[in-house]
Amino acid sequence: MNILLAVDGSAYTKKMLAYLAAHDELLGTKHAYSVITVQAELPARARAALGKDVVDKYYAEQAEKVLAPVTKFLDRKGLATKRIVKIGPAGAAIGKVADAGKYDLLVMGSHGHGALATLVMGSVTTQVLANSRVPVLIVR
Repeated sequence: MNILLAVDGSAYTKKMLAYLAAHDELLGTKHAYSVITVQAELPARARAALGKDVVDKYYAEQAEKVLAPVTKFLDRKGLATKRIVKIGPAGAAIGKVADAGKYDLLVMGSHGHGALATLVMGSVTTQVLANSRVPVLIVR
């Protein structure tokens, strides 16, 4: 199975990894894994003031902070992973990558905001579900 793991470095990412570790059918060498993190785009004025090199370095550093512990966890399990970094709205980016990569399953943690908070702020999970046809396993 081709599995995409959506991570953001939060406690919910750790819960998702713990869930995977507890379920041998999802975590094993018979599967191929890709790990995606999406960085929020800096405002246009900030990008212009800082310059492309500084902005690109910033995005790379932020992505590494999120991906390094996840990659280390999967490496300890003997699993090779492909790393994917995107910039922009997280839900849409994850959904597009999931569809384009022909993944069999997308696994992500959910922050579990209440209905009012989701209505006001939106939800990455909701956006992923709206932007992808890939089955999603949400760990909360």
